[in-house]
Amino acid sequence: MSVPLVSRVSTLAMDSADRIAFWEEYNRRELVGLTCSSYSPDGLLATQTNYRLGGLRFAEISGNEHVIQRTRRTCEDLPKDAVFVSLLTDGQAVFFHEGGCLTVRAGDIVLYDTRRSYLFGFPTRMRQLLMDIPRELFAERCADREMAAPLLFDRGAAATALESVLSDWAAGAAGEDPAPTEETVLDLVRTLAVPRTGGRSALLAMARSYIDRHLTDPGLSADRVAAAVGVSARHLSRVFAPSGVSPARYLLAQRLARAHEQLGDPGSRHMTVAEIAHRWGFAGQAHFTRVHRDHYGRTPGAVRPR
Repeated sequence: MSVPLVSRVSTLAMDSADRIAFWEEYNRRELVGLTCSSYSPDGLLATQTNYRLGGLRFAEISGNEHVIQRTRRTCEDLPKDAVFVSLLTDGQAVFFHEGGCLTVRAGDIVLYDTRRSYLFGFPTRMRQLLMDIPRELFAERCADREMAAPLLFDRGAAATALESVLSDWAAGAAGEDPAPTEETVLDLVRTLAVPRTGGRSALLAMARSYIDRHLTDPGLSADRVAAAVGVSARHLSRVFAPSGVSPARYLLAQRLARAHEQLGDPGSRHMTVAEIAHRWGFAGQAHFTRVHRDHYGRTPGAVRPR
């Protein structure tokens, strides 16, 4: 399989005096405008590979000790409207921002706004996986509230899963269609971001979105939805309570609505009732017929086109 590689560069074979200028220009063109400083007697020894992942960009960056900085002036002169998700897989770092300083260790994730100034310092050899998510897409799919400050997440299941998913994509082991991998990445980022940036309304929207996108999965359940959005099943029930519908009831109603719509679609007359029921996650035709009649007052066969 051919991975959608954008570019790959390294400073290792370059003259030491040219490395910093080259690195700044390359990142300005491919990732984000920044300034760079090296604190190694060997100068900056860095490698970067950029991939395209659907509507996202993904960079794999490694190097020796150095500092990158995006000042207020840089933000004005070289605007970038995105959220970066940095997973540090090797080494350690400090992240200075307008509100303070974060200590980042291998396995930690930092979410930050590229419109705000920051300094990322690496005192040791490092490697990071960096997701570049356009702000509009981040607001639509991850969290619709502004991040007042960078968010730091200690190593956990989401970081492990994110590293595995991105590594598989870079190795060409995830198939040619980027959509499933992009979907998984955005789901993982949303799981991290929403509890820290939004209240119950954001969680409700996230849970409903997850349900609507996984209706065809027969194993989808309220417990699965709760795990996907990063809360307990009990807390998810409290989030749904003001709407007057439990998570399980919302899931059933959405499946019924999609199946009912397809039953009446002339383009689906070649499909049996059982096939439509199975497609929308119902365990069997008898159960589907019963709940459909209870909800719509008619059997599934009665709504088929003549």
